[in-house]
Amino acid sequence: MKEKTDTSIIIPTFQESENLPELIRQIAGLRTQLTPIELIIVDDDSNDGTEEYITSLNYNWIKLIVRKNQRGLSSAVIEGFKQAQYSVLVCMDADLSHPVETIPQMVEIIQQGDVDFVLGSRFIKGGSVDKAWSTARKFNAWMARTIAKYIINKTDPLSGFFCIKKTTFLSVDFLDPIGYKIGLELMTKCNCKNIVEIPIHFSERYKGKSKLTLKERFKYLVHISRLLKYKYSR
Repeated sequence: MKEKTDTSIIIPTFQESENLPELIRQIAGLRTQLTPIELIIVDDDSNDGTEEYITSLNYNWIKLIVRKNQRGLSSAVIEGFKQAQYSVLVCMDADLSHPVETIPQMVEIIQQGDVDFVLGSRFIKGGSVDKAWSTARKFNAWMARTIAKYIINKTDPLSGFFCIKKTTFLSVDFLDPIGYKIGLELMTKCNCKNIVEIPIHFSERYKGKSKLTLKERFKYLVHISRLLKYKYSR
């Protein structure tokens, strides 16, 4: 690991206050490995105690952005990326499904000059998902990523746990995501060529309820159609 690994971790949240204490505790443990580091929480006005909790911590390495008039995971991540001050950007979920301990490895890989994007992959060799996943959930995940491979031909192109250089993010002409697959949008629009997948274990959410509704599934199909049009019209 390089001595200086300036890293911004961006986490979009909506009613995830129950998960934040444990998540922040785990991320705080990275501060001896990644220096400097900042955590940016982009909250869609949850009104669940998130704002009060983060304010009470008074940590100078944590920044809270509360969005009053906008909603959506993808746009929240974009907002966090724009306000990030460091050169390496990491995106992860707030529900503790993504392994915090993998972040130093992702940062080390993205700092290699020819790497454009690092994906935490559930489905490559060494990766896994929680044993609580039903057969139906596994099938739905397989179907969704099979469609996505027509855009980005990777094992787990829909992973929400990823790492990108800020310069790569800023190189994009425009972003127009809908739904929650911001990683797929960035890999496509930023014209990422060298995409590295590393194995992760994807855990069941720690507390709270999933936001993956039927409406979000429909948005995913709309998003896929937009990206297919973008990719093949070029």
